[in-house]
Amino acid sequence: MYKLLLVDDERLILEGISQVVDWGKAGTELVGTARNGIEALDKIAALNPDIVITDISMPGLDGLELVKRCSVSYPQLKFVMLTGYKDFDYACTAMLHGVKHYLLKPCNENQIHDALAELVQELEERSSKEQFVSGMKERFAKVLPHVKEQFLKEWISNKTYGSRDLEYYQDLFGMELNDKTVRLVLFRLEDSYEYEHLFALQNIGQDILGEILLSATISSHLLFLVEHKPDAEGEDTLLNRIQEAREVFCRFYNITVTVAVSDADQMIHSRKLYRQTLQCMNHRFYLDEGSLITGSDIEGAELSEGQEIELDEDLICQLIKAGDKSAVETELERLFGILSAQRLDISVTRSYVLQLYSAMIRLCLPEERAAFTSGMAELAGLRTLCALKEYVKAAAGRLSGMYDRHFVSRQSSIVEKMKRIIEEDYGNAELSLGTVAAGMLYMNPDYLGKIFKKITGEKFSNYVTNYRISRASEHILRSGDVRVFELAEMFGFGGNAQYFSQVFKKVTGKTPTDFMRPQTD
Repeated sequence: MYKLLLVDDERLILEGISQVVDWGKAGTELVGTARNGIEALDKIAALNPDIVITDISMPGLDGLELVKRCSVSYPQLKFVMLTGYKDFDYACTAMLHGVKHYLLKPCNENQIHDALAELVQELEERSSKEQFVSGMKERFAKVLPHVKEQFLKEWISNKTYGSRDLEYYQDLFGMELNDKTVRLVLFRLEDSYEYEHLFALQNIGQDILGEILLSATISSHLLFLVEHKPDAEGEDTLLNRIQEAREVFCRFYNITVTVAVSDADQMIHSRKLYRQTLQCMNHRFYLDEGSLITGSDIEGAELSEGQEIELDEDLICQLIKAGDKSAVETELERLFGILSAQRLDISVTRSYVLQLYSAMIRLCLPEERAAFTSGMAELAGLRTLCALKEYVKAAAGRLSGMYDRHFVSRQSSIVEKMKRIIEEDYGNAELSLGTVAAGMLYMNPDYLGKIFKKITGEKFSNYVTNYRISRASEHILRSGDVRVFELAEMFGFGGNAQYFSQVFKKVTGKTPTDFMRPQTD
């Protein structure tokens, strides 16, 4: 229902219209009456009606003046003018103020009903339009962040966008972009992450960095476009805020974040700034993940094409073959220090490291070479020079230890270790050359087997069997009458009494039962 106010200075007309018109049928509700224009203004302010039916000719403040005042303060208010023939010219003037409906006195309830029906239809159409526009604005407000993000992605990658496109989008977004000096801040999550982590980093960045013009997520990167304000805050202030945002995020989520910051330039040149941030981000190869990298960090970092450094492979190989882990580590620190200082093209630096690792593979014993060779793929996938160094150092340490173990220590010491393992674990039915090699000494089982036979003169499996039977015989002599299946369980035959008896007789010449009987002369 639309609220309606009735205004007329003649009491009989006021009461008559109030009573004879079916307001509800017309889609309205009579919320009040007034005797003149001054009283009507007060009622309009208090009751906030949608429609006013008013006489033109009234003392104090006539209907025409009431319309004029309401057109300023209440422009949405609809009027129906009541007028006599002599006041028709006034009615025409009222129409100039937006009044479209008037009735000549005397009028009946049908005429009033028809006029109100037209007004109600107008109000409903206006309400429908307002709801449509409001809904469009709400939907636009919801998609606006996505539109801004997509615009930034396309702006930094689409060369066909120019200043005219920028003017269009800044009008759409309601922000000034064209004349601003800006910087790009690129965050990268280095560890495994979920989308919620990027969302959290975006919120933290917006809170700490202050006003961010635009932002976008690009793969594992989060990009911020910020206004450069050299007069308000210096370079250190921005970098400190970036550092704070990164530390807050890392404290909550324990994920390493690398940040690249561009120089300052006009918005129209932001594609160039984005390329600079990518170059900075790529340079984390030398500065390590978790760094904050600016344009100054990559200035003059590349050597001229064709310039090389000396890689002394022979020295490193000699130190590894000598088993001198400390000297190997010192030499590798020296080499990687040179690579870090020279800042060669990243692909060139990688090739030096892979060349060094290839030389190390050639030093491997045949049985270990496959494991070291498989490390080439892992080495090639490492993203920073620091990670490459740690991987090569660990591999060189293992290789040095290998030489120390195989060529400095006596082969007999390995066999003695194997014998001690047999003595400690002979009751384990799963004991085998393979388990000893893989789980205890971390050596190739075939190689161990050859060494064992060379030193002892018998195969590992025969030695274990004879040792078990020997211990079983001792136990029988000490204990006397013992059940055969218990002996099989105790001495590594997994409770298989029949098999234990067969092996026992093969070794001793007697069955376990015969062995238990007292010896007679």
